[in-house]
Amino acid sequence: MSKIRTALVGAALAGSLAAGVVAAPSAMASAGSAVAVQEAQASNKHFFGPYYSGFGGGESFGKRSYFKGYWTSSGGRYWFYGDLFDRDRDRQRSYVWFKWHDRFGSHSKVFNTFGNSGFNKFGGFKKSSGFDDFKIRVCEGSNKFDDCGRWGDAF
Repeated sequence: MSKIRTALVGAALAGSLAAGVVAAPSAMASAGSAVAVQEAQASNKHFFGPYYSGFGGGESFGKRSYFKGYWTSSGGRYWFYGDLFDRDRDRQRSYVWFKWHDRFGSHSKVFNTFGNSGFNKFGGFKKSSGFDDFKIRVCEGSNKFDDCGRWGDAF
């Protein structure tokens, strides 16, 4: 009885392995199409950065704060996403400034963090409102004006 059970288990195992080999190409094809969809969605992202803070207190380039991100356009609006990183953990805040212009004038907004902070769907600017300029700058220090890097364009 033991030999029959062993033979049945062996046959079942061989059958499942054969089925897996046959199914593998179709699984790979569906995984490939999922990657293609993700790449198509990623092509709507327009990446920018990184933007770095200025040098302060003798910091090396590797200790500077930075911001990087991307923008998308949907429904006639521009949306911004990104991450602000404070790499030196010196108990000073990192700041990211956003400055833009539209038919209502010039505007700015600043965010800050001690470590890492993500920005999801900031903006909603309409091209029809004259939105034509968007600049970013990173600072680090005891206030939002300390050790600032240069203004950089996101478009």
